[in-house]
Amino acid sequence: MSEQTRSNLRVFFLMLAGIALNLGLNRLIGQTGLPFFFDTIGTIIVSAFSSYVPGITVAIATNLIASIGAPTTAYYGILNVLIAVVTVMFRKRGYFKKWTMILLYVIIIAFIGGVLGGIITWIADGTAVGGFNGEMVNTLAGYGIPLFPANLITAFIVDLGDKAISTAIALLIYLNVPDSIKQKVKFRGWKQNPLYDDDLYAINHTECRRASLGMRIVVVIMAACLAIAIVITYISFMLFRQTTIDEHAKNAKGITGIVSDAIDPDKIDDYIKNGEKAPGYKETEDLLYNIRDNTPDVLYLYVYRIENDGCHVVFDLDTKETPGGNPGDIVPFDESFNHLLPTLLAGDRIDPIITNDTFGYLLTVYEPIYDKKGNCKAYACADISMEDLNVYQTDFIMKLLSLGFSFLILILSFALWLARYNIIYPVNSMAFITGKFKYHDKDALEKNEHTLNTLQIETGDELENLYHAFSEAIQNSAKFYNDMQAQADAFAELQNGLIMVLADMVENRDSSTGEHVRKTAAYTGIIMEELRRTGHFTDVLTDEYISNVIKSAPLHDIGKISVSDNILNKPGKLTDEEFDIMKTHTTAGAEIIEKVISKLPDSDYLEEAENIAHYHHEKWNGRGYPEGLAGEDIPLSARIMAVADVFDALVSPRVYKKAFTYEKAFAIIQEDAGSHFDPVVAEAFINVKEEAEAIANDFAKQYTADPSAAAVKIDGKVEMVDENNDSKRSK
Repeated sequence: MSEQTRSNLRVFFLMLAGIALNLGLNRLIGQTGLPFFFDTIGTIIVSAFSSYVPGITVAIATNLIASIGAPTTAYYGILNVLIAVVTVMFRKRGYFKKWTMILLYVIIIAFIGGVLGGIITWIADGTAVGGFNGEMVNTLAGYGIPLFPANLITAFIVDLGDKAISTAIALLIYLNVPDSIKQKVKFRGWKQNPLYDDDLYAINHTECRRASLGMRIVVVIMAACLAIAIVITYISFMLFRQTTIDEHAKNAKGITGIVSDAIDPDKIDDYIKNGEKAPGYKETEDLLYNIRDNTPDVLYLYVYRIENDGCHVVFDLDTKETPGGNPGDIVPFDESFNHLLPTLLAGDRIDPIITNDTFGYLLTVYEPIYDKKGNCKAYACADISMEDLNVYQTDFIMKLLSLGFSFLILILSFALWLARYNIIYPVNSMAFITGKFKYHDKDALEKNEHTLNTLQIETGDELENLYHAFSEAIQNSAKFYNDMQAQADAFAELQNGLIMVLADMVENRDSSTGEHVRKTAAYTGIIMEELRRTGHFTDVLTDEYISNVIKSAPLHDIGKISVSDNILNKPGKLTDEEFDIMKTHTTAGAEIIEKVISKLPDSDYLEEAENIAHYHHEKWNGRGYPEGLAGEDIPLSARIMAVADVFDALVSPRVYKKAFTYEKAFAIIQEDAGSHFDPVVAEAFINVKEEAEAIANDFAKQYTADPSAAAVKIDGKVEMVDENNDSKRSK
């Protein structure tokens, strides 16, 4: 058995206990004669511990069971239902933890029980208080307060005490029960893995561009329930009205039938002419009085002969308010009968009619009295007062609305409960979780898939199909991403390989070692990491930036591809004209890379490649080329490459010189910091000199130098570095 099933079973037994508590305390207090009821304590407890559906069910069940012995009790169920609704609302908002809100709660439910209950009693019985303290009503009336408001005030005051005691008992129980136990009596209907309270709060308070799905469902269900309630109420009212009329008509027909059988049709003419002097008239009249007096619903009983000039009285029984007509009197036709005159003059039957004229609101039945030849000699007539019909209708509507709205609220609550667990929570859970999805890497996508799978939505309908389809889509997206990432990695690897091949080809044309481009790339990497570690340029030195610079470094001399071999590999000193041509490799390199960028716009690292190729021969003091930039006007990547490029040239052997020692090379870098090099970048490189030496040594082990291919030119000329002189000079 699942925990949810166990929790709902606990709710069921809690509901039974609540109903028993309501009925038991009400029965007990009823024997004391006190003006209290105590029939809502169980409702308050169940509503506080659980939710709307259990609380409302207890409220309705209490009044229905109580109505077995006292039928009118059922009509007060709506009051108990409203108390259940208010209790759940206060509990959900945490109001029972504040004394001021508890006081407000007592006032509200006392108003429901006292004032609304008093109105129902007034409509049903003509008094709002019933068995409450009549002396209080009389006292208030003595101060000039009308009877109706006096009854309501009394009802509210007395019920205020009832509800204050009921609330105190219920909250004493609720507030002293541990939260762990409260959580075990929640009425739930999860169709997925249960959500935590924090997640539920976030889901229920998610902002929407328009009304939320939950609100729309509430509106639709409420509209549907109200529409159904209105239709059912109208149909029930019309059926009740028609049934009441039919019942009255049936009674009237029975009476007129008896009268018709009691009168000798052959004596009617004599009765009209001679009245009480006619033989048998008085006996027949006494019989009619006896019939009428034993039928309380009959207001008037009479016998008329219908002629063209009016209604000729045969018998017309007196009432306390209205004396009857004398035999032979002619009563003019009432206007409401004009359309029936042809039928009446013909001696045929007519349907019962309802009139509201001189003699009041009446239902009239005419029963023909036929002689042996089938001739209509007169009509036996009975009028039944319909004044009570309005009272019956009002009472019926009040009772119907009371019971109807009680069940309407229960049905609405249950429908919303079902919608919440079968639609709202599953949909909002998927939306809430997917709103937090990350798509930046493989691990994030796998986490997305795992998080979605933890929902385990099992509504068994289209929503579950949507959930599985969505889960499958996320799985496919992750697989597609992995495939695309693998292809992208392979492409990037190929691209980097091509860059290195291209860089090697350019450097080999310049008779330099093929390891130069790799070593300079490695040097730039350790410089940037040190700069970031020491807190320099942190807004620039992101992981992506560092990666882009390392990838771009091998292309720093790509422009040399446009320089003639004669100049590039000239063993002697370059002329001024040749040196000017050599310096164009910077601008040529930038132009080459710019063209590549136009073909590969998504290759971000090429932007730094352009900066490095263009400006890596600029100097911090502004005496470099090609633009003569100074200081921070030189892109950071070019300033970093300047250090790495010079250092590798210094420590690498050439045909015109031996390799400088590491100490000498670092000394030159430090000496030229602030003139040739950015001092911050130079300092960072000095700080990682051990790592730089390790890189140089690793590459030296992997590469066997070929003297014929070991020459390198810096700035287009052979750089001669005198070990006894820390300055560089071009020769």
